[in-house]
Amino acid sequence: MHDGRTIVAVATPPGVSAIAVVRISGPRAHEIARVCFAPRRPAKPAPAKLIRGWLRDPATGARLDDALAVYFFSPHSFTGEDLVEFHLHGGAGVLLACIALVVSAGVRLASAGEFTRRAFANGRMDLAEAEAIADLISAESERAAKAAAHRLSSGAGAVLAAMRAELLERLVEIEAHVDYPDEVPPPDPALLAGNIRAQARRIAEMLSGAREARALRDGLVCVIAGPPNAGKSSLLNALLEADRAIVSDVPGTTRDVIEDKAVIDGVVLRLFDTAGLRATEDPLEAQGVARASRAIGAAELTITVVDGSGPLGPDALAALERTAESPGIVLVNKLDLATENADEAQRGLNRFSRNDTRVVIAGSVRWVETIASVRGAIAKLGWGGAADGERALVANVRQIEALTRARDALAQASDTLEQRRPIDLVASDVREAVAAFGEVTGDTVTEEVLDGIFSRFCVGK
Repeated sequence: MHDGRTIVAVATPPGVSAIAVVRISGPRAHEIARVCFAPRRPAKPAPAKLIRGWLRDPATGARLDDALAVYFFSPHSFTGEDLVEFHLHGGAGVLLACIALVVSAGVRLASAGEFTRRAFANGRMDLAEAEAIADLISAESERAAKAAAHRLSSGAGAVLAAMRAELLERLVEIEAHVDYPDEVPPPDPALLAGNIRAQARRIAEMLSGAREARALRDGLVCVIAGPPNAGKSSLLNALLEADRAIVSDVPGTTRDVIEDKAVIDGVVLRLFDTAGLRATEDPLEAQGVARASRAIGAAELTITVVDGSGPLGPDALAALERTAESPGIVLVNKLDLATENADEAQRGLNRFSRNDTRVVIAGSVRWVETIASVRGAIAKLGWGGAADGERALVANVRQIEALTRARDALAQASDTLEQRRPIDLVASDVREAVAAFGEVTGDTVTEEVLDGIFSRFCVGK
């Protein structure tokens, strides 16, 4: 909740840097700046204009840093409040001294995301824009950053706010007729149905590409599993294009889960190389197998690697059964050693195929074309192919679920109208869609949801 106090935080990442920014927002921001900052030349603060001067201790007059100050005035600042930024040299000592001066003057340290939350509370942005800012900050690839910037500039929140207002008008008309049937005529069913269909089409457009956008935003958890000595660690190294995992002919070399990241189509792939799946009496290896099983359970995509240089053994078949229910890839590896087994391996794996959710690839991690096929299958299964996040206006699970509920509610309302059922039955569906729109824009969201959203932000944003 906004307590009305002035807040302060470092807005740049921790560590030594050439420049660091300290941000102060609230009713006393300009007052604090006048006390702690002395311009080199007399200058009246002008909006968004950098002024050079000294960060100083008001108690002693001691100069602490050669700095720049920039003033922003309510309501035209980022937060909608009076705001000041100090641009300082990026040493830890300077930053600590600055924060200590400001806090000693009665200013409170900001919580995570509090500057953006104040911007939302003060009407400077809607919740969809705020979430796009968080996505932009946390983007780990260029495509993810472009997709987040597209959502930030798309005005999706404003579109949904207008759609929500339009539905509210229809809801008022319906309920007025239900309450006063003798005085208020019912809405024209044809016009109402057309209005609802148009909104349903707009929602479909907004959800278009959401799968790719979500993958770009959140990345994908991919677990490499299989029996010992199938080539799991070699596959990890090939996908990373680096010697990340130890490769050995000795079974049980990998005894823990090894995690690293690769980027495919701009999507950050969180790769987990796991211990070989097999029954073992070695307590350390058994722990690795247990961790591998837990990782498989949490995976969004699994790559099950089996040795195709000979007949599939019991450990390979057990591993395939263990991962059979998960969307994923089966890699029949080591065909460079015995290519005559390729047809036999393929026939043995047919029963583990799951149509569009499971792909079988026969080859070798030593072959460039096999790794290219694995990458292509990851993209197909993970996000439907090339990730074009700039088509989607929503990307996170909360937004997608809300708009899906709105789409379903409007479909039900449209069906009710087509069947010429009583028009008052449409009201509950329209009300559901209105509430769902409000969850995306922030009009009907709870404080608990806001706490969760803004906790994703860094402290200085």
